[in-house]
Amino acid sequence: MSGLAGPYRKVYVLRIGHRPQRDKRVTTHVALVARAFGANGFVLAGSCSDSVERSLRRVLECWGGEMHYECGVPAKAYVRSWRESGGEVIHLTMYGVPVERVIDEIRASPRPKLVVVGAEKVEWFFYENADYNVAVTSEPHSEIAALAVFLDRLYRGRELLYNPSRPGKRVVPSARGKRVTGGVEC
Repeated sequence: MSGLAGPYRKVYVLRIGHRPQRDKRVTTHVALVARAFGANGFVLAGSCSDSVERSLRRVLECWGGEMHYECGVPAKAYVRSWRESGGEVIHLTMYGVPVERVIDEIRASPRPKLVVVGAEKVEWFFYENADYNVAVTSEPHSEIAALAVFLDRLYRGRELLYNPSRPGKRVVPSARGKRVTGGVEC
């Protein structure tokens, strides 16, 4: 997506530990939250998932916006490359420093941001190679919720007002009922 990242050159979300048969719905939701909450890119480490890519592309076509998408990348090499190119790595984990204590520092840095979101047990490598290990809460919870809260805090809620450069469908706010305008037939 263009236009929202503000002072950040880019904010990407790296999904690690995706298990194709078990996680396609959750990983799709991680990608959709990344898009809706202002990330510029979504990277799926390991194997590609046709259903995740199809869902993301369909939402982009129907609802507008732009988002970089990659899949099949080796996660550790991607993290190393990101850091070597001057970016910072933010690993979302319930074992990290509370988001309230580090979000101002993260927000103040103009460096490109790679937000790492795990699925299964996360290898120690990601804890050691993150610039920030951030906890949204120190309780078991969903990586989807953690990503949404983190991006919302990063952008101070402004992502909720974002209108994509290529507008598609739009929800018309209504106290009752459902109204949608514009876009292609989806």
